[in-house]
Amino acid sequence: MNSEIRVLEPKAIWNKFADLNAVPRASKKEEQVIAFMKDFGTSLGLETIEDEVGNVIIRKPATAGMEDRETIVMQSHLDMVHQKNNDTEFDFATQGIDMFVDGDWVRAKGTTLGADNGLGVATIMAILESKDIVHPEIEALFTIDEETGMTGAQGLKGGVLKGNILLNLDTEEDDEIGVGCAGGIDVTATRTYNLEDTPEFKIGYKITVKGLQGGHSGMQIHEGLGNSNKILNRLLFDGFENFGLRISEIDGGSLRNAIPRESKAIVAIDEIHKAAFELEIKQLGDAIREELKTMEPDLTILVEATELPETIMDLGVQEGFTRALYAAHNGVFRMSADIPGLVETSNNIARVIVKDGTIKVGCLTRSSVESSKLDLANTLRACFELTGCEVECSGDYPGWAPNMESSILKVLDSTYERLHGEKAHVAACHAGLECGIIGSNYPDMEMISFGPTIKGAHSPDERASITSVQKYWNFVLEILKEIPKKK
Repeated sequence: MNSEIRVLEPKAIWNKFADLNAVPRASKKEEQVIAFMKDFGTSLGLETIEDEVGNVIIRKPATAGMEDRETIVMQSHLDMVHQKNNDTEFDFATQGIDMFVDGDWVRAKGTTLGADNGLGVATIMAILESKDIVHPEIEALFTIDEETGMTGAQGLKGGVLKGNILLNLDTEEDDEIGVGCAGGIDVTATRTYNLEDTPEFKIGYKITVKGLQGGHSGMQIHEGLGNSNKILNRLLFDGFENFGLRISEIDGGSLRNAIPRESKAIVAIDEIHKAAFELEIKQLGDAIREELKTMEPDLTILVEATELPETIMDLGVQEGFTRALYAAHNGVFRMSADIPGLVETSNNIARVIVKDGTIKVGCLTRSSVESSKLDLANTLRACFELTGCEVECSGDYPGWAPNMESSILKVLDSTYERLHGEKAHVAACHAGLECGIIGSNYPDMEMISFGPTIKGAHSPDERASITSVQKYWNFVLEILKEIPKKK
């Protein structure tokens, strides 16, 4: 499996990526990949440690003539987002990712590819294994659980690393040099409700929203992509007044940092309104598809008769809940006034569950400005608390403030221009990188982020550009030669 990937250039990266992608590595379930990485380091005879939270650190001495350069930390995260298409049979806990070449792209068959951040991990592995690549002393830092809480970065203690420069390999455009990122906070609303027996005069329906692109809830939040949870709620909103619609179950979205692609609901309506309900849902669905036809050409809304559910939500709770979900902000909240084109603050309504007497709504709020992040979190909190929900704000992590005068930025900026005859795009991003968290314990460490072009991260459409990986690999090799001398 994946033999066609192993012959791609540069083989040093693609072979390590294939090795890595054979190992299951879901966030919070990294035991196998931690063991894999420790075995890799010890097999090379390099100092290899696992810290108390599960991060793996491998140290490699400088090559001859580079001993006087600054020690660098090369950092990527081991975990990957696990997403698959509904019709794909795949067990992430036991199977390796099945990859294939599609023109200039490497893709996976019906699942996420793991290029985020597996290509960064593979890059570092290739350098650690190399015999002829020129480099200063390296501390390879492989963090865990970046995708669902950044607990690896949060658990990394000060004093463990001695490097003064950190190269984060988690940017997804090969002409971009990252110098800052957004922080984030999880906003979770919950409440219980009374279950009622479904009256006999009602009939059951299953409503499904699917076919959306999904994607990264930070990097792609401004693109106008559809959110399946918000679309489904539009379909349910006026249902009681018009058709006696009562909600039995909702299951929408999956991961906090992925724009939700699929949502479904089991509902009951008054049988007398069957024809009118089917007509109005079709008309509203057609209108939504027309709104989103440019960005979401494959959006599908299915309304199917199903067995009448045994229980339904308390009506008062249902009406408050659907109104709160309608009012809750999703998407861009504020653009940066200082950096043109940068999303400052946003929210992703990522997960909605209604079942067995419990409601749970999970959101990921991001911002590069701390006060704005808390403002939006409080906006959401107020919205849901007005309907009787309890709201918890957790997993708060800081952003990474740009340092436009850092020595490593000057190295990358000049190296990119020398290699390509044009300036790189130096920018902050709206994704959550681990740099801000690591920097809280290493405040004097200079940091920079870059990487190859990856599209569709956090979705089964994830793909990595082959020519971009070649370009990026050459960039990495030149950067290693240009690391500044020790002060």
